Amino acid sequence: MSPNGSDRSPRRPMRRKLLQALTAGLVLATATGCTYKDFPRLGMPTPTTEEAPRILSLWQGSWAAALATGVLVWGLILWSAFFHRRSRTKVEVPPQTRYNMPIEALYTVVPLIIVSVLFYFTARDESKLLDMSKKPDVTVNVVGFQWSWCFNYIENVDGSTGDAAKDANLAAIPERYKKDFPANAGGVYTCGIPGEKNPQTGNPGPTLWLPKGKTVRFVLTSRDVIHSFWVVPFLMKQDVIPGHTNAFQVTPNQEGTFLGKCAELCGVDHSRMLFNVKVVSPERYEQHLKELAEQGQTGYVPAGIEQTKHEKNRETNVL
Repeated sequence: MSPNGSDRSPRRPMRRKLLQALTAGLVLATATGCTYKDFPRLGMPTPTTEEAPRILSLWQGSWAAALATGVLVWGLILWSAFFHRRSRTKVEVPPQTRYNMPIEALYTVVPLIIVSVLFYFTARDESKLLDMSKKPDVTVNVVGFQWSWCFNYIENVDGSTGDAAKDANLAAIPERYKKDFPANAGGVYTCGIPGEKNPQTGNPGPTLWLPKGKTVRFVLTSRDVIHSFWVVPFLMKQDVIPGHTNAFQVTPNQEGTFLGKCAELCGVDHSRMLFNVKVVSPERYEQHLKELAEQGQTGYVPAGIEQTKHEKNRETNVL
C-alpha cells in the first residue's frame, strides 16, 4: 500500500509509459511506407546490375551485425538497470568491484572480432567490385563539372572518325585505361546543363544511355573540383577527382530509366548536378550512338584536368 493509503503502485505509471513508448516505436517502424518486399533491402533500392546484389548483401550483413551488437548492449543495460537497481528497503552501499578480468577481456576481444569480420567481408567485396581484369564491352568517359555532366562514348560509330587512344581531349585518361579502347574509335558525346530534362520521365539532367547485358566501364574525370558519380539503383558510386582518374565496371541487367546524382558537396549548385541513366537493348543503344553522330556530336569533349605528376608516379610504382 502506498503512503497515502492507496493500493496503486508507483510502478504502474512507469509501466504505462513504457508500453506507450513501445507502441509508438512499433507504429513508426511499420508506417514508413515500405512493403514486406522492400523491408529485406533495408532502405536500398532494387538492384539493377549484376554486381549490385553483392553490395546489398554486404549492407544487409552489416545491419545484422549491428543489430546483434545492439541487442547484446541493450540487454546488458536493461539487465543492470532492473536487477542491480537500488533496493527500496536497504540503504547500504552494494559491494564495490574494482575490476573483473573476464569482463574486461570480453569487451576488448569481442569488438576486435567484430571489426575484423567486417573488414574481411568489406575488403573481399571491394576487391571484386573494383576488379577490371575483364575487358569491357562499352567504355564511357564520365566528365564532371560545375554544374552538370558530359558523357564521352568511346565507340566505333559510323560517321565519326578518329582514335580515342590518341585524342588530345582524352589526355587526362591514363594509358592503362586507353589500352582497352576500341581501335580507331572516333566516338560521340553528349553534354548536359542543369536545366535539361529527360523527355520520357521529366527528371532533370542529361541522359546517359547504356546497353543491357553488356559490361560497361566508367572512366571518371573532372574539370574542376571533386564530384561523385552515383547511379542510385546500381548501388555503386565513386569520386570524380581532378588530376586523378577513377574507374569501375558494371553490367546493367534491367531496362529502364534510373536516377543519378552527384554525391559529393561540390559547391553552391551541387544539388542541381543530376542526371539520368537509360538502359536499353544493345540494338537501341547502337542506334542512339548513330543518332548522336547524325546530330554532329562526334569526337570527344575535354575529359578534364590531366593527371598530376605525383599521381602518375604513384600509378607507375603501383603498377
